[in-house]
Amino acid sequence: MASTVIGAGIVIEGEVESDEALVIHGTIRGKIDSKESVAVEQGSTVEADVSAREVTVGGNLTGNVTAEGRVVIATGARLIGDVKAARFTIQDGAQFKGHVDMDV
Repeated sequence: MASTVIGAGIVIEGEVESDEALVIHGTIRGKIDSKESVAVEQGSTVEADVSAREVTVGGNLTGNVTAEGRVVIATGARLIGDVKAARFTIQDGAQFKGHVDMDV
């Protein structure tokens, strides 16, 4: 599976759409829509609603998340927003503030 990497020095304001997996090391403000997975890596900042097959949060994400499969908030990560997903995992040491809807 191919993936698109958004580097640490990159700031995107607007809408990001992708047919590939996204790996975010930089900053995105707006909206993210991927047909594959989205990984918000440690040290990155996302202020956007995110829609994807799977979402993994390792950095800071503020916005609502919708996933066909699973959403994972990793140790040390922070998610502020509502989550709608079939599966949802919050690892020990992660921060989450919002509502969860697992009725997908």
